[in-house]
Amino acid sequence: MTASTVQAPPAAPKVSLLRIYWFSAAVTLLCWGAVLLGAGPGALLTAIILTLLEVTFSFDNAVVNSKLIVRMSPAWQKAFMTVGIFIAVFVVRFALPILIVQLAAGLGFTEVLRLAIDDPDVYAHHLEEAAPMIDAFGGTFLLMIGIGYFLDTEKDVHWIGWLEKRLAPLGRFDNITIAVMVAAAITAYFTVDPEHRAVVFVAAIIGVLLHVLLDMFGAAFEDPEQGDKDKTSATVLVGSAAAIMFLRLEILDASFSFDGVIGAFAITTSVLVIMAGLGAGAMWVRSMTVHLVRAGTLAKYRYLEHGAHWAILFLGAVMLLKLYHVHLPEWLIGSLGIVFIGLSVGTSVMQERRAMAVAQP
Repeated sequence: MTASTVQAPPAAPKVSLLRIYWFSAAVTLLCWGAVLLGAGPGALLTAIILTLLEVTFSFDNAVVNSKLIVRMSPAWQKAFMTVGIFIAVFVVRFALPILIVQLAAGLGFTEVLRLAIDDPDVYAHHLEEAAPMIDAFGGTFLLMIGIGYFLDTEKDVHWIGWLEKRLAPLGRFDNITIAVMVAAAITAYFTVDPEHRAVVFVAAIIGVLLHVLLDMFGAAFEDPEQGDKDKTSATVLVGSAAAIMFLRLEILDASFSFDGVIGAFAITTSVLVIMAGLGAGAMWVRSMTVHLVRAGTLAKYRYLEHGAHWAILFLGAVMLLKLYHVHLPEWLIGSLGIVFIGLSVGTSVMQERRAMAVAQP
């Protein structure tokens, strides 16, 4: 870890936890209550477990989201918590898996919907068969986010100094992240199971293309008068720029969620229980994102963002390793993500104390 001299961060603003989390708590109780009434106490316990797993595995997602949402106006932040949660629950965790099963199994939407509700075991089997497509897309998209963060010549704060200091200068090479991931896609094409080669390659290229397009649109709608200064501050985005940022957040959430949706079927095959459990968890993750923004957490813990991006790199690598039948336990994946976050927070606190000690006469 680096030991550069830093100034103590400004005092964090006071935030009302009730105002931030009441809606998530209400939706969670509503979801759990519906599961209890419709499927009984056993299903309720399953939904609670899924909610806790979603929150645990997605904390790094909340940290990265907070960097993006800080630039959105309160109105767009509210949209992230309302319209965005509809997208997170009904689109990402319900409709999108159905669409993926459609593409993978060659079935119609109505037929897949019937399987999801009436024959969840068969639906889960088809979704598992689509896992290579999901892992290739999600792994590629997440790795591009992580690699792009560390390969940045303007990045002057380093957490794992001996490594990050060597990665940052590589950002001077234009499109190096794209080159790395396209090379990885080509490598995967020649090394994964023959029956999955085409779909893995296409999904990986789509992940690269989508990341590039989001960056392009974001740059196109950026305020030209602001330039590159202070892009991590609470600069208010409006109009098309805010819409692109909102879209980026939703795609990032989807990339994190794909793996969780598939993994949830190892706990239960009830699509409705999965939607209720993961949906409630998604609500808490979004509330955590808003809390991190309003509490100024990224400013308080200077290495927190680094830890989150290392966790993203790890998750992206895990998804790609599944293409080679390397499956790490879910508890290990979630635990290591929390370890990255915890270590980055601990290091930030120690660094702040050192800076204050040096500043004292």
